[in-house]
Amino acid sequence: VNRIPMLEPTNSQEAKDFVGIALDLSERFDTPVLLRATTRVCHSQSLVDTKERVEKQVPAYAKDPQKYVMLPAFARLRRLKVEERINALKEYADQCELNEIQWGDKKIGIIASGIAYQYAKEAVPYASFLKLGLTNPLPMKMIKDFVEKVDKLYVVEELSPFIEDQLKSWGIEVIGREIFSGIGELSVSQIKEKILGIKSENPISLNVNVPMRPPVLCPGCPHRGVFYTLKKLNLIVSGDIGCYTLGALEPLSAMDTTICMGASIGVALGMEKANPELSKKLVAVIGDSTFFHSGITPLIDVVYNQTNTTTIILDNRTTAMTGHQDNPGTGKTLQGSDTNMVDLEQLVKAIGIRRVAVVDPLDLEQFEQAVKAELMADEPSVIIAKRPCVLLPTTEDNKRTYYVSEKCIGCKQCINLSCPAIHVISNGKVEIDQTLCNGCGVCAQVCPVGAFTMEVK
Repeated sequence: VNRIPMLEPTNSQEAKDFVGIALDLSERFDTPVLLRATTRVCHSQSLVDTKERVEKQVPAYAKDPQKYVMLPAFARLRRLKVEERINALKEYADQCELNEIQWGDKKIGIIASGIAYQYAKEAVPYASFLKLGLTNPLPMKMIKDFVEKVDKLYVVEELSPFIEDQLKSWGIEVIGREIFSGIGELSVSQIKEKILGIKSENPISLNVNVPMRPPVLCPGCPHRGVFYTLKKLNLIVSGDIGCYTLGALEPLSAMDTTICMGASIGVALGMEKANPELSKKLVAVIGDSTFFHSGITPLIDVVYNQTNTTTIILDNRTTAMTGHQDNPGTGKTLQGSDTNMVDLEQLVKAIGIRRVAVVDPLDLEQFEQAVKAELMADEPSVIIAKRPCVLLPTTEDNKRTYYVSEKCIGCKQCINLSCPAIHVISNGKVEIDQTLCNGCGVCAQVCPVGAFTMEVK
């Protein structure tokens, strides 16, 4: 990995621009390029300048097995090319515009990249900065020139001291991890305190106790009934990556493992092989797009290895967590044009799953009965919980909404659904925020006294 060039944007504009730069570098140096975007850059947004679209001619394909077929003999020859490439990249790093020295007060010199640069620039705006856009390979000559002209040198970076360790290996004296924690995220106030000794107060702090607001499934989300039911049945749930990972949080608390994309089915298979007695109380949960991406192979393993694993595929007709992209099961390409739609039910049957149930996850009784039935089966089975994501555009608006009547006894059973539309009022009973309610009706199904009434909008 350390032979692959890495770009690290500090803001939205650079996040856009660096994609094009990475493509150019890839062609120029004949190499993969890693674009590292950290959490705060990914979760921020701002206006950006666009450029004219440039379309380049794709070069004709040329056979070159010594480059593309990594047999041992070819790999040894290719390693020479890789070393030549990294040396050329090191020369480029000292010249490229992505690495920039910003002179200020030379008593303090700061080397930073990514969002850490933004924090440091705000905390100590008058300092001298070496802003790194290309963080691998590092520009050795530029760094040494910068170091010679500042009195005190800091490296500001989150988590692992990647830049700091390289500088120290070059014999450069630098202050980094000894004052900046490797745990959690940096902040402007933390950098100001560590470098300047100035402890600043939070300017937006409130003199009231603000309740925690953890992320939750959307009102009307079809996954809510799934996890409510799995918790009710006290099952072990091997989970996966998607909106539904929120099923691990209280009060749903119905997911036991999430390792990586597509791992849910394989983990459930492994748990059952290690502990056969778990087969009647263990399910794997995976989204439709995640299943298409990396869930088919482990489901084949389930059939091949002859376990009784029950897999629940949450088919919400989209890739919701990352922006509602289409997937092979929607019948649309990412560009919105029609394409072949993979039938989930037929697909899992073709793999060798004989027991397949398609249910509506908002019908709690139907879903619960399906789960109980498949857990008791002495063969692998799949439940397809099919209901479109509530945020998808539909041909007509939702015509239903729910209200809480005077029958409410304040038992708060509905609060266990973790629906943002339901909240407790001053008399201990509950109320529904009509601006949020999508009329899914799950609350009405869990209420023991029938306090929820439906109205047509």
